[in-house]
Amino acid sequence: MLMKRITKLADERESDSLSVQLRKKRFGLFMSLMASVPTPIKLIDVGGTAGIWEREWFSQGQSDEIEILLLNQKEIPVAHPRIKSVMGDATNMKEFQDQEFDVVFSNSVIEHVGDYEDQRRMANEVCRIGKRYFLQTPNRYFPIEPHLIFPFFQFLPLAVQVWLVMHFDLGWCKKIADKQEAISFVQSIKLLSKEELINLFPKAKLFEEKVFGLTKSFIVYDGWEVLDETSKL
Repeated sequence: MLMKRITKLADERESDSLSVQLRKKRFGLFMSLMASVPTPIKLIDVGGTAGIWEREWFSQGQSDEIEILLLNQKEIPVAHPRIKSVMGDATNMKEFQDQEFDVVFSNSVIEHVGDYEDQRRMANEVCRIGKRYFLQTPNRYFPIEPHLIFPFFQFLPLAVQVWLVMHFDLGWCKKIADKQEAISFVQSIKLLSKEELINLFPKAKLFEEKVFGLTKSFIVYDGWEVLDETSKL
């Protein structure tokens, strides 16, 4: 029963869920930054989908003087004329020139690209291709693992993690029968600490998203007009 309640709080399909409220606050911060960006705007969303832009940008009457490019491991369907999708690698965006984009946006992606060196490669690419960036990632030390919605899952031994995902539906993940697939899944998530994130983005300002006084996730940004780096969402 407790796990079901926790999962519901994190369910982005529920309009009143904690996850949705945090997302709205996060995008509100992003929009306050975007107000200082001159149009037209060329934006790349690394690892994103069209839904957030259709819901939070275009449906809210924001400027149409923006082109949004979604970069993922495979092309995804898009319907809005201002949004395009391409296939690419977040750790090696060689197809794009230095500062080609006015804005680089990425939400809960860097924890999925591989080990810490892969994450460093992504961070370097984000800084290289964008004049500005805005990147969010969960906090490793928040007590509830955000993908599996399981307390302290990220600190359990690998063998225990694998056993759990093979025997239970956890969060948004249905149980995985194949052991090697379960290992690959568990190892595909590398949550970052505050210190690790700052090391990847040493020039960035940092925001902390708080839940019940605990930091649930981090936002790093750079290249924008001033916002107090000590602020909290």
